[in-house]
Amino acid sequence: MTPWQLRDWRSMALASALVLTALALVVPRVTVQRTVYNVMAFVDITGSMKVRDMGSAEAPVERLEAAKAVLQRLVGDLPCKSRLGLGLFTERRGFVLFNPIEVCENFAPIEQSIANIDWRMGWEGDSMVAKGLHHAIAETALVDADIIFLTEGQEAPPLPPGGALPEFDGERGKVKGLIAGVGGQAKVPIPRFDGEGHETGAYAEQDVVQENRTGAPPPDAEQRPGYHPKWAPFGSDPPTGDEHLSSVRTAHLSALAAQTGLAYAGLQEEPDLLGAVMRAAHPHQTSVAVDVRPYPASLALLALLGVYAAPLAARALAKISHHKTGQRS
Repeated sequence: MTPWQLRDWRSMALASALVLTALALVVPRVTVQRTVYNVMAFVDITGSMKVRDMGSAEAPVERLEAAKAVLQRLVGDLPCKSRLGLGLFTERRGFVLFNPIEVCENFAPIEQSIANIDWRMGWEGDSMVAKGLHHAIAETALVDADIIFLTEGQEAPPLPPGGALPEFDGERGKVKGLIAGVGGQAKVPIPRFDGEGHETGAYAEQDVVQENRTGAPPPDAEQRPGYHPKWAPFGSDPPTGDEHLSSVRTAHLSALAAQTGLAYAGLQEEPDLLGAVMRAAHPHQTSVAVDVRPYPASLALLALLGVYAAPLAARALAKISHHKTGQRS
């Protein structure tokens, strides 16, 4: 490249940079359509969510911590202008911490709120999952959102004999969303804590209600020791079972999903909730003003870099050419 050619190229690059800079100053924002979501997430904070059966066998993670991590990742994955609210579940109802707010403008407070969720926030020890889900759906309907209900699905106390689900008073499918099952398939002990929050072992069989003895007795009641139709309709022996052990109750949660018109996803099989939310939730279209000024500004910067880099490159090429010519002579 001759000096005149280099000078002409640099002049063109400077002119281009000037035009691109002016364009970056005056170009308006471009309005585009974007798919967004409006969701309420309820997190189970009952005692069984302290079981460590998420993650890997080498590095097990508590269910509650795994649910929080998945939810935090979802906040980062949701497109801007999406909205997310947060609630807790324990006993028989959901408690709303805050209604859905925009995820990008409020990313830090949402993420911190999720991080601060703790099992000690529970106001009761029971875990009536079906009733809690029904209540959470009703709360979600009030804010016209979709629901994400994260739980392991263990009813405590157990459902009455026969396992019939509590009646759902809402309209099936009116609120969309999903139930996210948290936990492994194998039944494992539930950690036990003292009044100061120190782990003191695990629950034993006699520490947990093994059978719901309200309502009609089970079909095998007459074969039980000490059975009496009036005085001992469930028999006289204390109930036995494995309710002191915990696993994700996939069948129960799937039945609840079918009853309420929600989808079901297990976090062990699908740790990324975004895909499940996109399949189950109701997408909304919204207009978003996109700032395109960085694009011409970046091109202007590249043009200026080229102006100052071109002479250096030309000198380097000239030295290389001169060195090769000297070697041949």
